[in-house]
Amino acid sequence: MTMVSMTQSPALTAADYEAMAAQLFDDIAAFSADTQGISRPAFSDLETKTLAYLEQFGLSHGLTVTYDAGQNALFSLPCDAEADAFVLVGSHVDTVPQGGNFDGLAGVIAGLMCLVRAQSEGTSFARPVKVLAMRAEESAWFGPCYIASKALLGRLSEAELRTRHKGDNQTLDAHMESIGIDMAPVRDGTPLMDASSVLAYIELHIEQGPLLVQKDLPAAVVSGIRGNFRYKTIRCVGEAGHSGAVPRAFRRDPVLAMADLLTRLDESWLTVVQLGDDLVLTSGMISTDVERHALSRIPDQVDFSLDVRSQNATVLDGMHDLLAQDIRTIERERKVRFELGEKLSTAPALCDPAIVEAMSGAMQQVGLEPFIMPSGGGHDAAVFANAGVPTGMVFVRNRNGSHNPAEAMDVSDFMIASEIIYAYLMDAQG
Repeated sequence: MTMVSMTQSPALTAADYEAMAAQLFDDIAAFSADTQGISRPAFSDLETKTLAYLEQFGLSHGLTVTYDAGQNALFSLPCDAEADAFVLVGSHVDTVPQGGNFDGLAGVIAGLMCLVRAQSEGTSFARPVKVLAMRAEESAWFGPCYIASKALLGRLSEAELRTRHKGDNQTLDAHMESIGIDMAPVRDGTPLMDASSVLAYIELHIEQGPLLVQKDLPAAVVSGIRGNFRYKTIRCVGEAGHSGAVPRAFRRDPVLAMADLLTRLDESWLTVVQLGDDLVLTSGMISTDVERHALSRIPDQVDFSLDVRSQNATVLDGMHDLLAQDIRTIERERKVRFELGEKLSTAPALCDPAIVEAMSGAMQQVGLEPFIMPSGGGHDAAVFANAGVPTGMVFVRNRNGSHNPAEAMDVSDFMIASEIIYAYLMDAQG
């Protein structure tokens, strides 16, 4: 792994910056490759190695690098290192298991490209800028999402700290403590940073859907981010029996009860969408007990997850009420019992209108027709927005979705999206 150093004269070209970004992506992909795709687990050695690599890169280009109370890396121009108020450009470096290399990491590298360009050209931003490389955004490892940003803003709950890692079954609290985070303020809900010092939070992210590909656009400005409620595990408990010997009237089949619940929720989803509201619903994990399930056995229980998202808080509340109502009906009709685990939730978040307008102007400045769209996926930006920090996002075109090895962001598109953020940082006051 070779570290690029390109701060010497003559001034760097657009091709130089693109090559620099491509090497950063390639190097990090190489040391975090899994049997398929990329795995950088939250609070893992690989996540720490990624931050250390980015630290080395930053220092080699004359940037100031520090670590905050959440053990996230902070980068800045030397002249902005002691700034009391600043624009924060950030994202995360962890991934889902066997995911892609660009989800999260692109936002961090975009911020670094802006800093390196300003440092190389000897210019300064309209307002001080810091780049935040966060740990632990993905919910795949513990259940809660946005862990680092919630901890920074004092919004990580006791229930979330009690959740357990999908691999070693240790608590989130224990994992955070193991990397050197002082957990006393986190447990008390005390913010690890002063949100009033953040003039704006800006995040670049790959689009996780197909819209920009279909519209043949390299980038877009984001208008808002879906909130969610989710249950990592819902258990439906019934009664085991022989698959051929128990008539339907006497069955207490938890799998069919689960299917009944998901079908009812799907019908409600269709109704919400037909009425013009925003909603998506997913059950991504379903399992019976591997030690006891069999082809000829009615299972006695099934576990499944539920993730419900919308940009409308009223829709989320309504869907949660429907969930409770459907559960009561199915329990009575099918003689089963549902056990809901901890409810995890994040409120919908709107991007700051002034930042959306300024980002749209930046798109025009780099030669693109402004395009504004909502975000279906969740991001750390939602936590900052809901904490009162003016927030903006830029999406980058990305084929094949995300959270899978087939993520396909072109670095040329990434550079265009980064240029939008650079233009905003240089002259926008939104």
